[in-house]
Amino acid sequence: MNVAEPTASPNESELADAVRRALAAVINPATQQDVVSGGQVSNVAVDSDGQVRFAFALRQGDPGAIVRQARAAAEAVEGIVRAKVDVELPQTPAAAASSPKAPARKQGLAPGSVPAPVPQPGILPGVKRIVAVSSGKGGVGKSMVATNLAVAAAQRGLVAGLLDADIYGPNIPVMFGEERRPSVTGAKGSEMIAPLDKHGVRLMSLGFLLKREQPAIMRGPLISGVLKQFMEQVSWGPLDLLVVDMPPGTGDAQLSLVQTVELDGAVMVTTPQKVATGDVLRGVRMFERVNTRVLGVVENMCGFQLPGSEEVVDLFGRGGGEALARELSIPFLGRIPLDLAVREAGDRGMPTVLSAPDSQAGDALQEIAGRLLAALDQLAPRAP
Repeated sequence: MNVAEPTASPNESELADAVRRALAAVINPATQQDVVSGGQVSNVAVDSDGQVRFAFALRQGDPGAIVRQARAAAEAVEGIVRAKVDVELPQTPAAAASSPKAPARKQGLAPGSVPAPVPQPGILPGVKRIVAVSSGKGGVGKSMVATNLAVAAAQRGLVAGLLDADIYGPNIPVMFGEERRPSVTGAKGSEMIAPLDKHGVRLMSLGFLLKREQPAIMRGPLISGVLKQFMEQVSWGPLDLLVVDMPPGTGDAQLSLVQTVELDGAVMVTTPQKVATGDVLRGVRMFERVNTRVLGVVENMCGFQLPGSEEVVDLFGRGGGEALARELSIPFLGRIPLDLAVREAGDRGMPTVLSAPDSQAGDALQEIAGRLLAALDQLAPRAP
């Protein structure tokens, strides 16, 4: 027996119409059309709980914020509790080339080759130095190192900023104990986000814009758009140093960053064991392929001193990061012990160099920051 599909109630139909009208007010700056008449919105449906769902066709050249604007417009409609957007990604050139309708084209890249990206001029003109803090895998303390490097730079009198580019795991708000939402300034169409300021560091993170439990469900094009927006639409002002906390691995965020701005270099964070240093090796090779210097390796979680004893236990081994740096002929910036003060500092939102400056970890982090800043001083000034 065929069962007829349920039809929307009059109220649900009215809400769907109201959502379409709200979406018609969202203008795509790339086309100067609203997203409804431009054919980017389809399948608008509202359920009995007040949740609206619609498909959004993202096109080549669309700003990454356009989907977020559409979702916000839908959720602003009275009676709508939540909006879910099914993002349809643009067809990549590779996919278009493999389509039956597309003419055959000679592939210009050999397998495994990566073209060197060309940074865009004019982005972050007031920033003197930009350093990415990266890792081959998660859980090695990359965000902790980025946090303390930025704060240590501020302690030395530098104007420092920290951009949290770890879109899927934005931990910077917790590590700085910051729950405020950034303010937006400027006229409509030219709005700028004002970074938050904590412990003397200017901060921007997707975590400031999401609810605590809200996941960032994004694919490559949207990640690229968010990073670009954080660099172009955040009023960073003049900075001596911008530290970028990268997600682990060698994916979209890393490539998007080096395609957008010219990095002064990258710092690789690892724990001593082989499973971590092997991933860092791949990360180093990735930065080399995109013409980005690696300023050094930091070895974290090295040795744990048993409470009430002089005995030190190397839970994760020792020397793996230093050996890797020696193998690759890149600087070894230092090692950080497995210190309870680090965990307490992160949970309290008070970086270790502030909360426990005399601890073993605090001393190590200050020494690493000093070596990094000294290495940056040796580099030629960034081109204006």
